[in-house]
Amino acid sequence: MSLLFYLCFMVFGDSLVLVDFSKSNALEDWYVVDDGVMGGLSQGSLLINQEDHAVFSGQISLDNYGGFSSVRHVMSPTDCTPYTKIVLRVKGDGKKYQFRIKSKRRDYYSYIQYFKTTGDWELIELNLSDFYPSFRGRTLQSPNFSGGPIEELGILFGNKKVESFELELATISLK
Repeated sequence: MSLLFYLCFMVFGDSLVLVDFSKSNALEDWYVVDDGVMGGLSQGSLLINQEDHAVFSGQISLDNYGGFSSVRHVMSPTDCTPYTKIVLRVKGDGKKYQFRIKSKRRDYYSYIQYFKTTGDWELIELNLSDFYPSFRGRTLQSPNFSGGPIEELGILFGNKKVESFELELATISLK
């Protein structure tokens, strides 16, 4: 394995920390993708706050057939075969978000799973085997994620209404 792999990821017990937002380079290789790619007017951002947490926030617009904002993280291929869950340490706004993974960054589809936040800090555990393939909001007739590599992580917000959103993130891990 490369030195970059060891610099980007930390292993704690039976879990592997993929992203620790308290690290100085935590937002490296993260980028925002809003519905503007299709003509929409939604606006999202990803920033580090004073508590060293990432904050994914913004405003959703339905104008011009819009309705979503997302953030994506490109990473070195990481074998998740020894793990069964993705664990998010988050503080949300009580709204529903979508977590996305890609086996290969260039795949046209993502494996997705929804999670609801409570408004308090919490650990959200998402079974890897429950991630199902989706493309542009449509479920694909293919098997669920079956392990292997992950090359991209993402979070998407879009609940088909005009509203603001805010999700604070501390870590993303495999368990």
